[in-house]
Amino acid sequence: MSLIVAEARQWIGTPYIHQASVRQVGCDCLGLIRGVWRSLNGAEPEDVPHYTQDWGEPQGEEVLWQAAARHLVEKPIGAEAEEGDVLLFRMRAGSIAKHLGVQSETGMTAKFIHAYAKHGVLESPLTGPWQRRIAARFQYQEG
Repeated sequence: MSLIVAEARQWIGTPYIHQASVRQVGCDCLGLIRGVWRSLNGAEPEDVPHYTQDWGEPQGEEVLWQAAARHLVEKPIGAEAEEGDVLLFRMRAGSIAKHLGVQSETGMTAKFIHAYAKHGVLESPLTGPWQRRIAARFQYQEG
């Protein structure tokens, strides 16, 4: 198991709190990714501006994708899935991508860890409907 997955699993059970990023206290999907980053790299690479739950939608801008591309290594969408990949999801066709998770298992038992409103941080099967929503795949940078 990768260090990324091991860290993300420590967040399971953390309540969902919009804009939060504190393990076992509260986080949203971005907060989970930020928390894993801090565990691996120390300080976050940039300040996260205030954001609403519909962030980026009114302007149609891929704000989250752009931020991920600044600090993570983007993989080709058809690249082989690896444990620890950061997944960016488009929840509805034609909308911006605004949900994140960490791939925790690959293959026939593929799973991912994410913070989901009303559920908190959990590990979910990466079923066909979820797989079809993947807009981009990233890796944490080494070092």
